[in-house]
Amino acid sequence: MNSANQNTRGGGAPGRIITRKQGDVFVIGIDRPEKYNGFSPNMFDELAAAYQAYEDDHDARCALLYGEGKHFAAGADLNLVDLDTNIFPADLVNPCNMGTMQRSKPLVVAVQGVCYTIGVELMLAADIVVAARDCRFGQIEVSRGVLPFCGGTFQMIERAGWGNAMRYLLTGEEFDAETGHRLGFVQELVEPGEQFGRALELAERIAAQAPLAVRATMASGRLAMLEGLPAAAAKLPETVTTLRATQDFAEGMLSFKERRDGRFAGC
Repeated sequence: MNSANQNTRGGGAPGRIITRKQGDVFVIGIDRPEKYNGFSPNMFDELAAAYQAYEDDHDARCALLYGEGKHFAAGADLNLVDLDTNIFPADLVNPCNMGTMQRSKPLVVAVQGVCYTIGVELMLAADIVVAARDCRFGQIEVSRGVLPFCGGTFQMIERAGWGNAMRYLLTGEEFDAETGHRLGFVQELVEPGEQFGRALELAERIAAQAPLAVRATMASGRLAMLEGLPAAAAKLPETVTTLRATQDFAEGMLSFKERRDGRFAGC
């Protein structure tokens, strides 16, 4: 396994982000299990670097984010992190889809144990979440005199609606995996220990699809959320025309006629 370490803040601060390729899946691990994977400054930098490396890797068709040990992420380590600074580097892909540098390829997340604050925001900024039934979630910033500043205030509303989101954003109370699933924060529940394997299955399934079509699907959905249905509908004809001119579209049609799985090249 490799560390995503580059020139980071925090010097010799503890914790790291590790990456590896597993076939067409780019696997990203949060690695500070002795502190429930609480984020130090360098870990924020390294996570953005890992997302950028995934975005730049033509052969990586889906990513999987997970936490080493018994917990996904307990949030930012407030003994080390300065909340007055930009938490992620501005010149790299933002793991929470904030700002101009955003991920364009799919991401599946596997969560277990404690998943607080930035852990919740990273999870909600992903595309699919697989959670162990023992997972405990909390967007608890109001109890620390601050608000979620990596997208939690609107990511939770987007998934669950105003009242359901405010129920936990304003109280700072913990909620369990069943509640997370009911509110749409989590897409699948599995027994503890099975979350990584199931998330990898989904990531591999996504990676087997036509890459350009996958990215176009994500872009269309994101455009609808950000600019509304009319904007997304207006863009569809152009997108379909572009995809129909690709080798992957020709392969998709041929594989349909030959009753086999497609072999997509991403072009």
